[in-house]
Amino acid sequence: MPEPLNPPPFTPPAWLANPHAQTLWPALVRRPPRVRQAAERLALPDGDVLNLVWGPDPAGGPLVLILHGLAGSARSTYVLALKAALAQAGMGSVVMEARGAGGRPNRLPRFFHAGETGDLQQAVDYIRRRHPDRPLALVGFSMGGIVALNWLGRTGAEAGVATAVVVSAPLRLAECARRLDQGFARLYQWAMVRDLKAMLRRKRAAGCAPPQIEAALRVRSLWAFDDRLTAPLHGFAGAADYYRRCAPEQRLDGIRVPTLMINAADDPFCPAATLPPPGALSPWVRLALSPGGGHLGFVHGRPWRPRYWLEPTLVERLRAGFSRPRAGAG
Repeated sequence: MPEPLNPPPFTPPAWLANPHAQTLWPALVRRPPRVRQAAERLALPDGDVLNLVWGPDPAGGPLVLILHGLAGSARSTYVLALKAALAQAGMGSVVMEARGAGGRPNRLPRFFHAGETGDLQQAVDYIRRRHPDRPLALVGFSMGGIVALNWLGRTGAEAGVATAVVVSAPLRLAECARRLDQGFARLYQWAMVRDLKAMLRRKRAAGCAPPQIEAALRVRSLWAFDDRLTAPLHGFAGAADYYRRCAPEQRLDGIRVPTLMINAADDPFCPAATLPPPGALSPWVRLALSPGGGHLGFVHGRPWRPRYWLEPTLVERLRAGFSRPRAGAG
């Protein structure tokens, strides 16, 4: 059985203790590091394409496949920060941009959703063919964490990755969507819906808009967006059906790769009540729950010299995961 991978819990500083301040600081204040990236288009069996964006790649080192959050991309600050930290630690990185993300539309009308694990499987298979002798790990942020957990739960011991870490991933999608429609959290919802609509407009300009586009462009909430576009476009009966069938909580028991989930109890996207108690998880999965940190925040240090807890923590966990035998190997 794998050993626990829990890092010490993060404690927010007094000057940035508010969960919304923790969430907004990296997005509004933090300057993204300059990282050299190279994009390639991966052809998919259905005729569509995925963007794979490679970062600095120290020769021969382990590789980390990164999944960004909803409406994010390879240019998101948290992605660039991790890529820079991985390069310094001697690890290569590649981001799988979800269909429609990254400013370059995919070819087909279809979009992306929380239960779409086939694209991730295609990316993993391609990377392993290209670099068969290099160990591979998986990191997912928020929505990317949902996809990662669903894929890990479905593939079990056949996942083909050495370890996985997910950050601020919602486990009960319906409850988290309702949370985003309350109080200050509506600000995040508005920003995400705005960015999703921008993706749709780019798809329309490229001539590959889904038939539900006009209905989706009129909505104001994430639930309504998923009900009008995500669900019917991808074969779900509605938002409630989509959330129920794609919630990763139900697939945690199927994971057979050492996996660490990092969450904050004050995450404005993911209520602490939606997270499982540590004793309810399998030996393959650990929950590192900190009292604060917001959503993809985890900022400490001082206002004039802030420090970021996530990158060194992720690097440490990945390094430990790469040093262990592969899941199922004895």
